[in-house]
Amino acid sequence: MKKKKFKNTFLEQLRKIPIIQVACEKVGISRNSIYRWRNDDEEFKKEMDQALADGEALVNDMGESQLLSLIQEKNWHAISFWLRHRNPKFRERIEVNANINQIKEKMTPEQESLFREAVRRAALSDSGVSSQDKNEHDSTGSGPDPTNSQ
Repeated sequence: MKKKKFKNTFLEQLRKIPIIQVACEKVGISRNSIYRWRNDDEEFKKEMDQALADGEALVNDMGESQLLSLIQEKNWHAISFWLRHRNPKFRERIEVNANINQIKEKMTPEQESLFREAVRRAALSDSGVSSQDKNEHDSTGSGPDPTNSQ
C-alpha cells in the first residue's frame, strides 16, 4: 500500500534531483524502503534507473548551460575547460618522438649482462613487485647489480 502511494512521487523527485537520499527526504520515505522495493520489484528497479538517468541528464544540461554562460562572460577557466573537453586540438596529450637506429655491432659480454639485468628489473617492476622486494632481492646477492659500483 505504502509503495503505491509514494512510488510515482519518489520517481518524479528523482527525475528533478538524481540523489536518492534527497528524493527520499522530499517524499518522506526511508532509503531502506526504496532499496527493499528496488530489490523486490524488477519493474520498479527499471523505473528507478530510468528516473536517475533522466535526472542526471537534466543536471548535465543545467551544467552545460551554466558553463556556456561563463564562457559568454569571458571566464578563462570555463573557456579552457570547454576547449580541453570538446575540441581535439586542445586536449591534453603526450607526444613521443624517437629516432631509432638499428645497431649492427655485437654487444660486449658486459653490455649484454647489463642489458639482461635491465630487462629483468623492468619485468620485476611490471609484475607488481614492490621496490622494497627488489632491493631485498638485490641484497641477497642473487644477481649482479649494475647500478651498484662496489
